[in-house]
Amino acid sequence: MKINHLAVIALRIVLVGAFLLLVLFQVMSLPGQFAHMAAENPERAYLQWPLTIFAILEVACVQVVIVSTWKLLTMVKRDQIFSRRAFVWVDAIMWAIAAGWTMLAVFSAIVILNADDPGVPLLLILMLAAGAAVGLVVVVLRALLRQAADLRLDMEAVI
Repeated sequence: MKINHLAVIALRIVLVGAFLLLVLFQVMSLPGQFAHMAAENPERAYLQWPLTIFAILEVACVQVVIVSTWKLLTMVKRDQIFSRRAFVWVDAIMWAIAAGWTMLAVFSAIVILNADDPGVPLLLILMLAAGAAVGLVVVVLRALLRQAADLRLDMEAVI
């Protein structure tokens, strides 16, 4: 039990660090990066704002996953994870992954149709496959959580 407590604390520290880094990316790095790209490559300056908005929204999807994971960790700590309330946060994770994956799929299609070099399209396809795998794992874990929550309700009804 002590190792679980330590793992939860360590995971929370990682989540806080990741969330803060993502905020820095959203506020400083991404807008600056695309502004620099537009200044260095004026013929593609029209991509500055669409790419900035796309990147900020993708990061926001990751932030939703981090906040939902934090809430689920709180439920684990209080031994409430096998309840119906946990589905709200798991569903938030699923929808955030689905939204992020969909935006990436649209972006990838545009890039693949206009690419001169196979490197970036292959990287995007790899990212799409990884995102699909993560999303499907969450769907499977949600089904397992539902079974565990139903079993717990049945056991509590018997007791």
